[in-house]
Amino acid sequence: MLTSVWALRWHGHSLELLDQRRLPQTIETVRCTSAVEVSTAIRDMVVRGAPAIGCAAAFGVALEALRQAGKSLPVFQSEIAAAVSVLLASRPTAVNLAWALERMNAAMASVGGQDASVIAAHLEKTAIAIFEADLAGNLAMGRVGATLIPVGARVMTHCNTGALATAGHGTALGVIRSAWGQGKNLSVIANETRPFLQGARLTAWELVQEEIPVTLATDNMAGHLMQQGQVDLVIVGADRIAANADTANKIGTYTLAVLAHRHKLPFYVAAPLSTIDMGLENGDAIPIEQRSAEEVTGFGGLRWAPEGIAAFHPAFDITPANLITALITEKGVIHRPGVDSLRKLFDPTATS
Repeated sequence: MLTSVWALRWHGHSLELLDQRRLPQTIETVRCTSAVEVSTAIRDMVVRGAPAIGCAAAFGVALEALRQAGKSLPVFQSEIAAAVSVLLASRPTAVNLAWALERMNAAMASVGGQDASVIAAHLEKTAIAIFEADLAGNLAMGRVGATLIPVGARVMTHCNTGALATAGHGTALGVIRSAWGQGKNLSVIANETRPFLQGARLTAWELVQEEIPVTLATDNMAGHLMQQGQVDLVIVGADRIAANADTANKIGTYTLAVLAHRHKLPFYVAAPLSTIDMGLENGDAIPIEQRSAEEVTGFGGLRWAPEGIAAFHPAFDITPANLITALITEKGVIHRPGVDSLRKLFDPTATS
């Protein structure tokens, strides 16, 4: 089940981004022609969602390569290194960003001594391949994850993990989308996801576009709804997963995991392998992005908190692996994920 919703489009010498800050009121796009412009768009949340950020960063490198293709090789290499550096600094938590940039660096090294224009063409092909692989992985995740969703399930989700957060289809929302396409007659409870309201603005919008039944709930209603028997399972995405399966996701995810555990509900995480960071031992090592207090004290030009007030704004929290029922990846479903099972995703011959 492919969707018409999209987050980014490649046009050769420009990257078109759907401006997710404007949804659902208006549909506007931002056109980027350099790595700096892509970096700004990522930082300012024109584009967001770990897989989409990774894809955008790869295209940012490609844009800069095409811009610098007429330069001497030393100058070209210096400019690409600077582009990678500025993109890497855009947002710290989502590992897909660093993963995509490592792929681009490796692609550049593989054709290292050639003319700058040849390298630029190769980098463009690599960025397109990263985008296409993410879409294929999301479709695979959707197929395997849909097996976990019963007919008629009432599914709670948090933040936006759909086509807007990826190359297309989505991770957690992609699983929901696939289950709906199989005729499972499910319904969705979308938590609003304070303070940036990705659930209220983006997830709800995606589901309405495809006429998938969705009801909006404020974040602090989740426990009540579970207690009243109105939720059958919870499925979320991830921005970074440590080697032991501790998971960083949008702030509020940990709360949902605790509530799901208390009410004996399945708690699923859907994420591609590019989100798993085997270099980090556990969730304590995952950097948590601290965003501006202004995103907590108001929204969309409206301020509701008094001037001079301090505000917490960690953009993510960490859900311990022991609260995760299963991890859904493009390679299959991992029940009760941990160090050994994650290692085998990358090396099937690995033993504990």
